[in-house]
Amino acid sequence: MRRPSLNAAAGGTLALSLVLAGCGTDSDSGAGLSVSDAYIPQPVSDDMAAGFLTIVNDSGTKDELTSVTSDEAGEVTVHETVGGSMREVQDLPVPAHGQLVFKSGGNHLMFEKLKRKPKQGQTLSVELHFTKSAPVVVKMPVKSATYTPTTGH
Repeated sequence: MRRPSLNAAAGGTLALSLVLAGCGTDSDSGAGLSVSDAYIPQPVSDDMAAGFLTIVNDSGTKDELTSVTSDEAGEVTVHETVGGSMREVQDLPVPAHGQLVFKSGGNHLMFEKLKRKPKQGQTLSVELHFTKSAPVVVKMPVKSATYTPTTGH
């Protein structure tokens, strides 16, 4: 009888761990984050765009969004809007059993130094980084410049 190699067994264990972490079965580690309603309105600028999404935390542990990266932008910054004034922030809380919502007129992502101007129908990939949870990769579809979501925001 042939036994699987240690590398194959370790790879299978790692794959299973990643699947389980994505399902949010380990609430103590901060797992349980999911993303919905992600989109980017088609920008008018060649080198800057905004992005919106909702991060849902189904776990009993609060977390924090600490940064966002994308190979398609020189920089992605996180902004909050309070009292009509926008400011860049280093992190935003994702409450336990709660949501962090990015919407027009509120919290949002700013894609700066874009490598190409996103056009409606395309997608941009971003990676969300957290204090406790593993990074989450999100495909953000580019919608029309006047797109208004009907749910989530």
